[in-house]
Amino acid sequence: IHLATESERYLSELPEQAGCFKGTRIVEFIFLLSEKWHLDQSARYQAVELLERFMIRQVEEICKSSRENVKSHQRGQGSSWSSLEDQIYDTFVLRLVSCIQLASKLSLHYNIVNSDMALKFLQSLKYSYTKQELLESELAVLKTLHFQINMSTPLAYVELLLEVLGHNGCLLPEKPLHQMCMQLLDFSYLTRDAIYNTLLKIAIENSTPSKLQVAKFLTVKEDFMLLAVGIISTSVFMLNPGQWKQVVEHLNCITGITSQSILEFSYAVLKHIVGSTTP
Repeated sequence: IHLATESERYLSELPEQAGCFKGTRIVEFIFLLSEKWHLDQSARYQAVELLERFMIRQVEEICKSSRENVKSHQRGQGSSWSSLEDQIYDTFVLRLVSCIQLASKLSLHYNIVNSDMALKFLQSLKYSYTKQELLESELAVLKTLHFQINMSTPLAYVELLLEVLGHNGCLLPEKPLHQMCMQLLDFSYLTRDAIYNTLLKIAIENSTPSKLQVAKFLTVKEDFMLLAVGIISTSVFMLNPGQWKQVVEHLNCITGITSQSILEFSYAVLKHIVGSTTP
């Protein structure tokens, strides 16, 4: 109930730019760096969500600053939009590393990315940041997000739903199912746009969605509960097809998400795993 409420609140306040910083290359960068530093999977998803929300807030603040600068520029002051844009590009990798650092500290895992590890990596990319700048970057992320960084990730939804399924007597192979869910969750993050584009076309029964339909679909793309039930459903279908229908019915009862929606999500994921349009 707590996670469902949190998801609904987040979706009701969703910014128009949601998802802009979850591109494949960014997610892959975070995943590979998390593996390099031996972080657990919860940390990598937390880092993706932290970076996404921080960057959206930062862009909003820069746009606001830009509008004010335009007014002052008319009086002979202020900086150009290009210089404000440069602020984002010049510090992006530093901010990404800071988000991974913060995520590692939130994780219950014993591995924490300290300043020495972060600096060594940044220096390998020819950046010449100091420890002071690294600390200031972490603080910038914290301040921009008003220190509200302990947000739930889709992994929390998946693991809780798996526990509820087990509690309700839905007997499933616990360890293999969890592992499959983790692999599919990674896959869904790395092929996010392709999966949701397929899902949108299924939903509207049209291969060329309008801009309005794409905009309205944003809440579907950012719905962690839908993503979690879709990942579990697809995992069960791949591991034990005989139990799939029962699991979908359970997930429908637990979350209120329709069986049709769960089926469509699983189809979209499987389509991109198999690489075929065969039903």
